[in-house]
Amino acid sequence: MAASVKTKNRVLALALAIGTAGAAITGLQLHSIAQFNQAVQAGKAPQGSDFKFEAKYSAAHTLAKSGRYQDAAQLFGQLMESGGTPAQIAAVQYNLGNIFVIRGLMVHRNDGAVSDEAEYLLTQAKLAYQQSLRLDNTHFDARHNLDRVLALLPEDAAARDEQDKLGIVMGNIPTGLP
Repeated sequence: MAASVKTKNRVLALALAIGTAGAAITGLQLHSIAQFNQAVQAGKAPQGSDFKFEAKYSAAHTLAKSGRYQDAAQLFGQLMESGGTPAQIAAVQYNLGNIFVIRGLMVHRNDGAVSDEAEYLLTQAKLAYQQSLRLDNTHFDARHNLDRVLALLPEDAAARDEQDKLGIVMGNIPTGLP
């Protein structure tokens, strides 16, 4: 009987030690996360290597919000190559799509026709949103923005490109006639 009590006490002491160690590790992680969040909110570069992906993502997001779209797109491009999780890469693709939409709308002409540059940027946004949805099909914001981009793009851009290659720009009038 005394041996079983000693065995139970040892097991409980071991469980207590494991629980205490787990609580300490969790506390350190929470402290590290809090420091990261404080640095991001203050606009400073976070210290440490635990959050490299998150730090770059935050920096790119801040650049995009401040209107530095080229720099933000470049930083988001670096993040895609860094090998994050599918959910992280889906978020990067979503933000790249947003940047392309904003830039496309800035170039877009108000006469109802979409310029070639705006069409290119909106097509890039469409591809980014589609890639985001391939990686994370539950990303409803990407799905919503994809629908918006599809509404902005010309009806049949592929057919129009094919017509340009064939020289059928003016409807049924062949190229070369007066």
